[in-house]
Parts: sequence; structure tokens; C-alpha cells
Amino acid sequence: MRIRTAVTAVCGTLALLGAVAPVAQADSHHGDTRFTSVTFSRSTVNVGVSKAQSVTVTATAKDDSGISGIYGGKLVSPDKRIAFPDDGSCSRPSSTTMKCTWKYVLDANDSDDYADLRNADAGTWHLDAEAAATDHDFYTLDSSKTVKVKRYAELSVTQAGPEPVGKGRTLTVTGALTRANWDTNVYAGYTAQRVALQFKKSGSSSYSTVKTVTTDSKGKLKTSVKAASSGTWRWMFAGTGTTMAVTAGGDSVALK
Repeated sequence: MRIRTAVTAVCGTLALLGAVAPVAQADSHHGDTRFTSVTFSRSTVNVGVSKAQSVTVTATAKDDSGISGIYGGKLVSPDKRIAFPDDGSCSRPSSTTMKCTWKYVLDANDSDDYADLRNADAGTWHLDAEAAATDHDFYTLDSSKTVKVKRYAELSVTQAGPEPVGKGRTLTVTGALTRANWDTNVYAGYTAQRVALQFKKSGSSSYSTVKTVTTDSKGKLKTSVKAASSGTWRWMFAGTGTTMAVTAGGDSVALK
């Protein structure tokens, strides 16, 4: 993955560029050219600190005069950095259509430090591509087709005690929420986040939320509840616009 300027960037090379993309505008078009289909292989891409993740985009454009080419095919991050496709190919299913597929690899720990994902990149990315027709009509995708790129999150296995516990006695439940820091390539405590404490009674198939607890300055969770019945306790984080949702492994506690 290499850094290139907007002028010298070449399709087929994956790159992330700082502050070179224009502010996203509404889609624009002229004539009867249109994209009949744009699909992402994943609606959300969750990226950690060491393993690259990929997403494939397939776009089909049509014009009665035929499509001369589909250009651009790049993903633009919330902070206006650009990811060019690592691989791509186009075909002509008919005389009036063209279909292109691009693969993007997103990595927070690329060998080229300048091409790594940054924390500011997390959020909604949009596809930037233009279909040009042989009669000079066109359709430009500026902001309508999007994919979520989020920071990977982890919840430690729920710990509840003492075990077993007397009915009506106090049970202490702990855990910890961390997320990938793309700037430093480590997992760090996710502070000031509301996390649901859930309980599933023995014999039941579903969990219900008992209370919501906020993580401390290190991402740790701790609360007390009254033990009313035997069952399993777990933490559940709903996620944010920049960080994935995650559910912790549960801890079964029996009454004595």
C-alpha cells in the first residue's frame, strides 16, 4: 500500500491519501446513463490492529448507447482519505452494460505506516465512481453508496461472584471493554461507554437487560445486583458509529 497524490494515483493500487478528496456531494448525472446495481460484499468492515480486512464492491452501469468505461472506483473515508482498489476487473454483460468489481484491503498495521488506517477513518465510507457512456452521458456516484468501516471491539469474559451465591444476596459482576486503536496498533480501554448487563435464567433461551453500566477511565465494568435465581450473566455493547458491537462470554451462577 503506497501513498500517492490525487494526481498521480493509479487505479489498481491501494492507497490512503490525506486531505485530498473533495467534500462528498450528491450524485450527479446527465442523460440516461445509470448504475443499475451497486453491492458491497459486507455492509460493515470491522478492523482490528493486526489483521487486514477486505471488502468487494460490484457495480453495473447501463446506457442505451453503451458504456465506454467506469472510472474512479475508490472508497472515501469520513476524514477524506482515499482507498484505491487492490484488485479490479470489468466485463460487458451486454452491449449496453458494463460490470466492474473492485477489492479493497483495509489494514491498521500496513508495512507502509503512511497507508495505515487511522482512528479518524472510522465511520461511513462512500464509493466514488463514474460511468461514462459512448454518447457522452454520465452518472457519478458521489455519496449515495456507503459501507461502514469500524474499529474492532472486545469484551472480556464476564465474571460474576461469589459462586454459588445465596438467594437475595449481592452478586458482583465485572468485565472490560476495549477497542482497536488504529493510531497505536494496540487495544485500549473504551471509556465512558454504556454497556448492558444481561441475565438469562436457567432453563430460558433468551437474555434480558438488567441494568446499564458505564465503563470507567480504563474501560472496566463493575456493578452489583441481587441474586434472585440461577442463570447466566453477560455484558453486551451495542456499538457506536465508529466501533463494532460485541457481546461477552457469559458466566453461569447457581443459587445455594
